[in-house]
Amino acid sequence: MSSPQHHQLPLSRRGFLAAVAGTAAALTLAAPPARAAAAKPRRPFGSHGSPTARRTPQTLYVDPLGRGDFTSVRDAVAATTGSGWTLVLAPGVYRETVAVDVTRTDATWIGASENPRDVVIVYDNAAGTPKPGGGTYGTTGSATTTVQADGFTARWITFANDWLRADHPEITGTQAVAIKVQGDRSAFHHCRFLGHQDTLYADSIALGTFARQYYAHCYTEGDVDFVFGRATAVYEHCHFRTLNRTDLAAAPYGFVFAPSTATANPRGYLVSHGRISSAAPDAAYKLARPWVPSSDTTARPMLTVRDTRLDAGLDAVAPYTDMSAAFPWQRQRFAEYRNTGPGAEITVPDNRPQLTSEQAESATREAYLGNWEPWRGEC
Repeated sequence: MSSPQHHQLPLSRRGFLAAVAGTAAALTLAAPPARAAAAKPRRPFGSHGSPTARRTPQTLYVDPLGRGDFTSVRDAVAATTGSGWTLVLAPGVYRETVAVDVTRTDATWIGASENPRDVVIVYDNAAGTPKPGGGTYGTTGSATTTVQADGFTARWITFANDWLRADHPEITGTQAVAIKVQGDRSAFHHCRFLGHQDTLYADSIALGTFARQYYAHCYTEGDVDFVFGRATAVYEHCHFRTLNRTDLAAAPYGFVFAPSTATANPRGYLVSHGRISSAAPDAAYKLARPWVPSSDTTARPMLTVRDTRLDAGLDAVAPYTDMSAAFPWQRQRFAEYRNTGPGAEITVPDNRPQLTSEQAESATREAYLGNWEPWRGEC
């Protein structure tokens, strides 16, 4: 995505990995995955079986210490063909890029410890990172994990991109995606998405395809446009956290959402019963800006945030801004409903479009996702 002038927080590589693992300073308390791996638990796959007690013939076990079928997620994915495979991931840091292509439908990935801080899939490509053989990766190519197949489900996993501008001052393409999701019926439960710019790319496989995605009890952090794309996506009981910036002299430090919803799509992003917190000063961040990409200049981005706590890190006076003057945010589909917190205070009504009670009746997960109910049977 755009806005390369927004540089990334100058953390050391070790410092970022500590945050990935979940230190106290990173808001979510846990021991680093390396420490969990060093403990060598006797049951690395928890209650989810093992290679000698396989849950189903289509269940594979992944463990970086060699106690499973594979030591890498990528190799495990390569061993699956067709539909319906399950990967159970033992605690550890999986430093690799992984792609689930369109043929590997209805896959499920499970973090064995049922704690997303223990299982981390991470790499460090950025849009401007040189590729072997020439060129650069671009935003899409920077993704640590790419999911194109329909019916993908992940539980208790951290997806991260730990590329840092401070390590690569020569690179201007600072977008660095943790995960790009393009498939229909993609569900993430109790997962974490960590990065800086363009962390979570909730998209679709093609412009005319309306991919439905569901994120429940997830945590996402970043700075510039860190939840973006054209999917129909519901974020329920999710926590979004804006990072502090020491490289900028003034606000805005960044933008939480940058949807690029196609005009023909009646449903874009819906945030419900969540929280947006911040490690940055008050009013340092915008809630959203519309992304109208060059590949679809007719896009009409859509975002509804409802029943969500907006902390003081958001600019309550002017929570929306333009990415391009040619596509002002006021012409897009942005709205709020019954939000709370200092970042939700309405001081300039024209800057905060609100749904009516009648309109809010259609701003629900059921309306957005239709006959697909990924919340069934989930806590």
